[in-house]
Amino acid sequence: MPYDAVIVAEKPAVALAFARYLAETGYKTVYVDGVKAFLFRYKGGDYLSIGLVGHVLDFDFPREYNKWDSVEPKQLFFVNPIWVVREGSYKYVKALKTLANQTSTVILALDADVEGEGIAFEVIKIMSQVNPSLEFKRVWFSAVTKSDILAAVNKPRAPNELWAKKVFARMMLDLTIGASFTRLLTLSVQRRKSQLPSGKFLSYGPCQTPVLYLVVKRELEREQYKKKKYYVLIAELEVDGEIFSASVNLGEDKEKAIKIYEKLKEVKHATVTSAEAVIVDVNPPIPLNTIDFESRASSFLNIRPKEALAIAEKLYQYGYISYPRTETTIYPPTLNLNTLASMFTNWEDAGWYVSKLLTKGFTPTHGREDDKAHPPIHPTRAATRTQLERHMGSKAWLIYELVARHFIATLSEKAQVERQKILVSLAGVELQAEGRRIVYPGFYYVYPYAKPEEKPLPYLVEGDVLDVRNINLEERTTQPPPYLSESELLALMKRYGIGTDATMQDHIHTNIERKYFVVRQKRCIPTPLGRTLIVSLLEVEPRLVLPEIRGRMEAQLARIATGERDPSEVVDEMKQLFLEYYENLASKIDYVSEKLLPVIAEVYRQASEDKSRKNSRNRTNHRRTFSRYLRKKGQK
Repeated sequence: MPYDAVIVAEKPAVALAFARYLAETGYKTVYVDGVKAFLFRYKGGDYLSIGLVGHVLDFDFPREYNKWDSVEPKQLFFVNPIWVVREGSYKYVKALKTLANQTSTVILALDADVEGEGIAFEVIKIMSQVNPSLEFKRVWFSAVTKSDILAAVNKPRAPNELWAKKVFARMMLDLTIGASFTRLLTLSVQRRKSQLPSGKFLSYGPCQTPVLYLVVKRELEREQYKKKKYYVLIAELEVDGEIFSASVNLGEDKEKAIKIYEKLKEVKHATVTSAEAVIVDVNPPIPLNTIDFESRASSFLNIRPKEALAIAEKLYQYGYISYPRTETTIYPPTLNLNTLASMFTNWEDAGWYVSKLLTKGFTPTHGREDDKAHPPIHPTRAATRTQLERHMGSKAWLIYELVARHFIATLSEKAQVERQKILVSLAGVELQAEGRRIVYPGFYYVYPYAKPEEKPLPYLVEGDVLDVRNINLEERTTQPPPYLSESELLALMKRYGIGTDATMQDHIHTNIERKYFVVRQKRCIPTPLGRTLIVSLLEVEPRLVLPEIRGRMEAQLARIATGERDPSEVVDEMKQLFLEYYENLASKIDYVSEKLLPVIAEVYRQASEDKSRKNSRNRTNHRRTFSRYLRKKGQK
């Protein structure tokens, strides 16, 4: 056997890290069937590490069932999916088969989560078919650092087959349910001579569609909201050169509000009837899990969840942060927080505060969640803006900075904020002013994202007399709830159990790709197509879109991972449930397609026009670039 062991990682960068940190005398780059790998000596033996690109196998239907026009979608519920090689993964499968005959031991260094366990068993399946006598060892690590990798290799564990079975059961269900309903919807409009372009389809997904429902539901709530007018009296007040405003809501009666305004508009003085100032503690944030990270990246940095997680994974692969897919909000006792914090004593504008924390001592915050797999997301290596921007781009720095500052904030002191409230009497009418000032910044020193805007009021006591500079009466309108933000949508998905921390942002992205909703100014707005699809399904078979149904499925899948349920039983049970939904929808599919036809034509007509405009702009830009090139060439 050429190799004492073959290490299989989930990404090439992680495979390289294993070679770099384990090699005794350096490593050599080699290629196995076109896949880059790294050869090195470790503990006197020859090792080879190779990286994949995530899942290499998938489920699909037998070829004869992939002919949409000749196979009734309902038949898919009665077909067992088969294993296939994922598109683009053939060379990786070939490389794994080649290596299966060149070693006796395979070290599975896939990402340490349920999804990674699924990939690990795909590797086992591929390599065992070639060499049944192979020994497989699973290594578990949460950061791509030398200490973590060495610790993982020195303490391997057995692969967890139950976790993999959960992954595969979900894949089979998502394939069957998604394909059957997608074909039913698509074929129903195509047969009515819709304007659906070639290669386009109306997709349904057991996670994707409930996510769309949540977005559409908020739009419907906005439309059903009845706006009301109300009137607010605002007085601009002055004392010792300080100016502030106080107000009172006069209600919806316009005539009454005008009478009060007319009575008060000439009043020159107001009297303080009450003045309160209370200092409250503001707790630092709890340690960062995946969903909270994605929400904060969206809210604070305006980076979409899918992109934020992709950047975080790249930072993880290069050893800058810990594994970013985690549900945990409690630092484990094995994590040396002092050592991690010490990396930042000279960092940016936070170094002085970190030094203070290390000198004084700290107690980290904590949440309630612990997946027993990974610690909360935290930095594993100090980096500078220049360093990261040069090698990974400006957004990589923003994501890294958020993770680092959040980590330091969890070790920090509470902030203290003074909340102020003043009541004043204006000819018998009571107005109120509220203010806020930061008494002690605490964790705000290093975590400016959440720092509240200060609006301090002057210090006053009961009986103080104020000058009235101006009085206005404003007509206002109550506002409907805003469209869902991505951070709110992620929170709802978590509440209902739609997807996992690894896939939630993918379900949002899929809806956007399918033109079911768009994100504008951080808000999720359904398109006419997305809205019509959800409203139509709600009328015919609401269980197809309600998020509780997916939550029920996820609960049963979770029981596979604990050994409480057999995967085949769960798959059969869920198929039977959705088959009932399918038959209900199929019986009224003409009604649904009638609703969809007009909006489909409009959506793709608009998309075609947008593409034409983009191509026209590109042609114009190309001509300008070529003209500039010719002018420069002529000058030379």
